[in-house]
Amino acid sequence: MKEKHYLTPLFEPRSVGIIGASERPDSIGGVLIRNMLEAGFKGKLFAINPKHETVFDVPCFRSIEDVPHRLDLVVISTRAETIPAIMDGCGRAGVKAAIVLSAGFSESGPRGAALERSTTEVARRHRIRLLGPNCLGIIRPELGLNATFAHGGALKGSIGLISQSGALCTAILDWAKPNNVGFSNVVSLGSSRDIDFGEILEYMISDPRTESIFLYVEGIRDARRFMSALRGAARVKPVLLIKVGRHPAGSAAALSHTGAMVGEDAVFDAALRRAGVIRLYTMGQMFAAANALFSHFRPRGNRLAIVTNGGGPGVMAADRCADLRIPLAQLSDGTVAKLNEFLPAAWSRGNPVDILGDANADRYKNTVAAVLEDANVDGVLVILTPQAIIDPTAVADALIELEKNADKPVVTCWMGEDLVRQGRRKFEEAGIPTFRTPEPAVELFSHISAYYRNQKLLMQTPASLSHLRPPSIESARLVIETALAERRKVLNEMESKALLAAFRIPIAQTVVARSATEAMVLAEEIGLPVVMKIDSPSITHKSDSGGVRLNLTSLAAVRSAYQEILEGVKKTHPDAPVNGVAIEPMILKPNGRELMVGVTRDPIFGPVITFGEGGTRVEVHKDRAVALPPLNPFLARDLIRSTRIASLLGEFRSMPPIDMESLEFVLLRVSEMVCELPWIQTININPLIVDENGAVAVDCQIIVDNVSPAADRYAHMAIHPYPSQLTTEWTQPDGVKIVIRPIKPEDADLEVEFVRKLSPESKYYRFMNTMRELPPAMVTRLTQIDYDREMAFVAIIDQDGVETEIGVCRYAVNPDGESCEFAIVVADEWAHRGLARKLMGVLIETARDRGLGYMNGVFLSNNERMLKFVKGLGFVLSNDPEDNSVKLGVLALQD
Repeated sequence: MKEKHYLTPLFEPRSVGIIGASERPDSIGGVLIRNMLEAGFKGKLFAINPKHETVFDVPCFRSIEDVPHRLDLVVISTRAETIPAIMDGCGRAGVKAAIVLSAGFSESGPRGAALERSTTEVARRHRIRLLGPNCLGIIRPELGLNATFAHGGALKGSIGLISQSGALCTAILDWAKPNNVGFSNVVSLGSSRDIDFGEILEYMISDPRTESIFLYVEGIRDARRFMSALRGAARVKPVLLIKVGRHPAGSAAALSHTGAMVGEDAVFDAALRRAGVIRLYTMGQMFAAANALFSHFRPRGNRLAIVTNGGGPGVMAADRCADLRIPLAQLSDGTVAKLNEFLPAAWSRGNPVDILGDANADRYKNTVAAVLEDANVDGVLVILTPQAIIDPTAVADALIELEKNADKPVVTCWMGEDLVRQGRRKFEEAGIPTFRTPEPAVELFSHISAYYRNQKLLMQTPASLSHLRPPSIESARLVIETALAERRKVLNEMESKALLAAFRIPIAQTVVARSATEAMVLAEEIGLPVVMKIDSPSITHKSDSGGVRLNLTSLAAVRSAYQEILEGVKKTHPDAPVNGVAIEPMILKPNGRELMVGVTRDPIFGPVITFGEGGTRVEVHKDRAVALPPLNPFLARDLIRSTRIASLLGEFRSMPPIDMESLEFVLLRVSEMVCELPWIQTININPLIVDENGAVAVDCQIIVDNVSPAADRYAHMAIHPYPSQLTTEWTQPDGVKIVIRPIKPEDADLEVEFVRKLSPESKYYRFMNTMRELPPAMVTRLTQIDYDREMAFVAIIDQDGVETEIGVCRYAVNPDGESCEFAIVVADEWAHRGLARKLMGVLIETARDRGLGYMNGVFLSNNERMLKFVKGLGFVLSNDPEDNSVKLGVLALQD
C-alpha cells in the first residue's frame, strides 16, 4: 500500500475543471484550456462557462455543480468578486483543491483583502485546499498538467520550482526550453493565503520525480513551518533559493507584492545557511546552478585551484575568490614536484597555476589531473584564452574525458567567442559548467562550496548542555518578572548581569552607588582600581554621554568621578532617569580582545544571536555575524569564524591565542538563555573581554517584554531545540534500564541496525514492504526531525557499553494542525514485555501536551495484534472507505 500525500488532488489530479474557460485567444481562460490540451493532460478535463456548450471540443457546463463527475482540481480565472460564490459551489460539488489565478485581491487594497478573506474562509469551511490567489498556476509535465496561463509549457525533468512571482516563473520557463532544462513541478504561490512554501516543500520531499528544488522568495508568513520544511527538503535534495528584498527599498516592494513580512537580510541568510540551502542572488546564477545540478556536482569543500594559460585571467579569478572569501588551495609539495616534471620552467609554481600560452591539450589534461589528485584541492577552475597555437576544442575534449572520473567539481571558462564556441558547446553537452569570463565561474564554485558547508550546518542538532553546571532558570525568571511587574522592560546593569550569572556566564560584579560617599565605600570593598558608569535605562551609549570613567585608582578619584558623571549626563541627557552610578572592578587583561555577543529579535525568525568585534568600534567596523539558535559547539565555532575579528583571536603579534573554549561557552549559554527565557528581546554584552585565561562580561544590557502563554515552551524559536526534558528512564522487573528519549541525527546507525534486525513480518506491518534495510534518504528523514511538527522517541539499552535501539515510535502533525499520524515498532525479542505500551504512553502524552486534539493511525486489516493493541489504548477503529485492506484508528487526546 502506498500512502497518498494529502496534496495529491492538487499535484496529481485525475479530473480538472477550468472555470472561466473560453476560446478567446486573449483571455486567461482561453490560454488555460489550450495549455491543458497541448500538454496532453492524462485525466478528465471539463470546461465551465455558462456561455458555451464546448470549448475547443471539451465539454462545457454552466456551473461546477452541473459537471457529472467529482473533480479533484478546479482552476479559476474569473473576476475576483465572483470567486467566493464559485468557491462555495465547488465545496458543494465535492472539489478537493482549487487554483485561483485571478488578481484583484489583497494586493489591490481593502476591498480586495476582504474578498481574499472571504474566499479563504469558504475554502476552509469546505476543506478545499487553495493555491493563490493572484498566481500563475501549476505545471506537472509528467502528467500533462499545465494549469497556468503561461505561453508554453515545460520539459519533463527533475527540478521542482516554487515561486512567489508568476512573472519569474514565465522567465525561467522561457529560458529552460532552449537550454534543455526540465521540471518535475512548477508552482506559483501568489498570495499563498492557504497553501504556502512549507506544504509545497513537504510534498516535493516525498515526490520521487523531484531531485532538486528552486525557490524564489519575497517573504514568508510562518518561519517555523518554513524552516522545518526547508531543512527537511535540504536533507535529501539540493535546495537553491533566490530571496529578494535584500535592501530596504526592495523589501518594501516585496511586502506590497505579497503581503508577507521580510526579515533583515543577514538573518535570512543565516537561516538559509542553517537550513543547508544554497543562496543565489541573480537569475544568471540560478541558470548556471541549474546546469551544475545536471552535471551532478560532488562538493567537497571551498579550496579552489585555478589552471590557466594566461596570467591576467588567473588573477581576475583569484580576485573574485578573495571577494567571496573562497581560499585558493595551497598546492602540496608533491603536486608542485609532479607539475615540475612536465610543465615549462616558467610556469607559476603556485596557484593560480599558469601553464603558459603555448599549452596544448596534453599539458592541460596532465595539469588538471595532478591538481585534482591534491588533497588540499576541493575543486578546479580551468581557464583558456584562444592563443595562436592552441586548439580550444581539443583541450575541451581532453578535459571532458578526464572529468568523467573526477570526484571533485570542475568548472571551465573558455574566454572569447568564435574560436572557443565549439569547445563551450561540447562542455554543455557533457554537462560541465562553462562560462565566458572567470568571475561567474568562481561564483558558481562558491555556491557549490556553500552547499557543502551549509549541509554540515544542517546536520547540527544542538543537544542539551546537561554536562555543564545547570543554569538557575527560576532565579532568572524572577528577575524578569519583577521588572515587568514594575512596568520596566529595560533591565539595569545589575539585573542584566544577574541573568548572565544565572546561566553561569562570568561577569564583572557590579554594585550601584547613589551618593559620592556610598561610591567610595563600595569602591573600597570591591578593591581599587575600579570602573564607574552611569546607571540609566535610557542611556545606551554610556561613553558617548560622558557616563564612564576607567581605571580609578584612588578614593578621591572615585568621589570626583561620581560628581563628574552625574553633571556630564545632565548636560547630554537632561531628561534621562538616573538610578545612580554603577561601580565594578577594573578588568585588566593585557592580552584581552574586546568582543560583542548579542541577541536581537527578528520579526520573522525570532531570536538571533550576533557576534563580532566589541568595544567602542562595534558600530564603526560593523564586524558582525549572525546565527539562529539553538547553537552547539560546531555552530558556535562557525559563527566565530564568520567574522573578521576571528583572525585576531589566535596568536597575534605578542599576544597568545585566546581561550576559545571560554568564548564558545559564552555563546552556548547565551543560546540557552534565549531558548529558555522567551521574554528576552535583546541582549548586548559589550565588551566581553576574552584572553588566554577565559572570558568575562564587563557590560551588559538586556531588554525584555511580556509574552503570551504557549503550549510549546519554544514557540518563540524558528528552530525547535532538542527537547532533552522529554528523556525518561524505565526499569524492567529484571533490572534492565531502558532510556526513552527523542531521536537524534546521530542515531542513524542505530536506526539502520534496528530495522535490519526486524523480522520480515514486522517490517511489512511497519513499512508495508519487506525491504532488507532502510534507504539512506529514509534514514535521514526518520532521524533528522524538527521536534515541532513531528516527534520520535527511541528506546535504548546499554549492552556492554554499546547503545542498542529496541523500539521507536513517532508522530507527524497533519496539515490541520490539530491531529497527528503515529507509527510504532518494537524489536521482535522485546514483544510482550510492555515496551510498546510504554512508548505509546510517552508519545500520546507528548502530543497531548502540545495541544493536539487527535492521534490517527493506519493499520493493515490482517494485523490483528496491532488492532487489539490500539483498541486497548482507546483508539476507535473504522474501515477505510477507499481500501478494504486497511483500518483507520482515531484517539481523542483532549477531554
